[in-house]
Amino acid sequence: MRGVSDLKKAYRLLGKALRSRKAVQRVRRRLAVMPPHPENHYKIAVYFADGAVNMYQMRQWYRPLAELQKLWPVVVLARNAVGAEKLLDEDAPPVAFVPTVKDLERFTASQDIRIVLYVNQNTRNFQMFRYGRRWHVFINHGESDKMYMTTNQYKAYDYAFVAGQAARDRLSRTLWDYDVDARTIEIGRPQADHYSGTLPYTPDERITVLYAPTWEGDRPSAHYGSIATHGEALVGALLATGRHRVIYRPHPRSGVIDDAYGAAHRRIVAAIAQANAADPAARHVFDDGPELGWQLAASDVAIVDISAMVYDRLAAGKPLMITRPVDERASVDTGGYLSDCEWLTADAASDIVDEIDRVRADEAAVAKLRMWVQHYFGDTTPGVATAKFHAAIERLMGEWDEWRQREIGAVVTDEDDDDEEGKDDEI
Repeated sequence: MRGVSDLKKAYRLLGKALRSRKAVQRVRRRLAVMPPHPENHYKIAVYFADGAVNMYQMRQWYRPLAELQKLWPVVVLARNAVGAEKLLDEDAPPVAFVPTVKDLERFTASQDIRIVLYVNQNTRNFQMFRYGRRWHVFINHGESDKMYMTTNQYKAYDYAFVAGQAARDRLSRTLWDYDVDARTIEIGRPQADHYSGTLPYTPDERITVLYAPTWEGDRPSAHYGSIATHGEALVGALLATGRHRVIYRPHPRSGVIDDAYGAAHRRIVAAIAQANAADPAARHVFDDGPELGWQLAASDVAIVDISAMVYDRLAAGKPLMITRPVDERASVDTGGYLSDCEWLTADAASDIVDEIDRVRADEAAVAKLRMWVQHYFGDTTPGVATAKFHAAIERLMGEWDEWRQREIGAVVTDEDDDDEEGKDDEI
């Protein structure tokens, strides 16, 4: 039995290796017919070592990076062939495919990269940390109160761009000997200045509800996903009313670890299709598209798991409910917004219609949201976060210049000292 299992594992690994090799060949062929990257051109690099499954982490930065490119040349350092292929297909900045350390060294040596931005905590980030004389900056892929947001890995970066005071407070509570004031810079959420997308339906009198669950998680402390515990009940109840429209936007990794979780997801998708077939005017939406923005702006109420989606929605300042994890081992930071949010338990999921009516009518809850928006994101006036992002980059560029000048001055001083010693020898 074990031999069969080992054989299947070996077969999967071989298939993965062959797919990866083919992807490498496709990317190299595409880049071969494109103009070469000009030397000493790029000042900012975005390091991305992941494949297609984590593309959502990059996509949300495309438009903020496009704005940044108007000020500073930006390139994406893609380490994974499938990820590089996606970047080339999509609206990403220029892409340098550097799958090996030798490729990375060669490209880095040909450029004047002063700031390296990181959107996640991939272990291969450490292969880039080896390069000094540039700032390594963690920009993350969202704001949340998950334990991911307080990992000790923050100390590996020179700086971290954070959304607001809530992030600073979170890091101060959790990390030992970490100078939050010196090593974090607040930028709000620049992505909110670029919410986009076209509504896949015509608005009407229906109450639109966004249900955006996260994936099942890969360890008990991260078991935040609600598809199997809350999702089927709440979606089923909303589909049955005739006065609600459901936008179902699950995490792209839903079901990658737990087959039962994936099966629950597929049943929800099937239920939405059946509801639309029975009532075409309902226009319920299964949303697995790359764009995020219209969902947050268009929905009257949002139901989300503990994830970055909490804070994406929070910035919209509209009614929001958070699913309470069933697994008691799930790590929940109740020191911030989650200490004051509207929780939805699994037992209450079937009563979602009454819960939605309640949070929509509660003026105090709306006022409370506004207060938390300020705490997490600061000024959310359109354009302010983008200006903060650019100012943070400008600051680090200035600091780079200062350190470089010190270095040059030190070299000149050493050379002058050598000259003086030579004169003494001559005497």
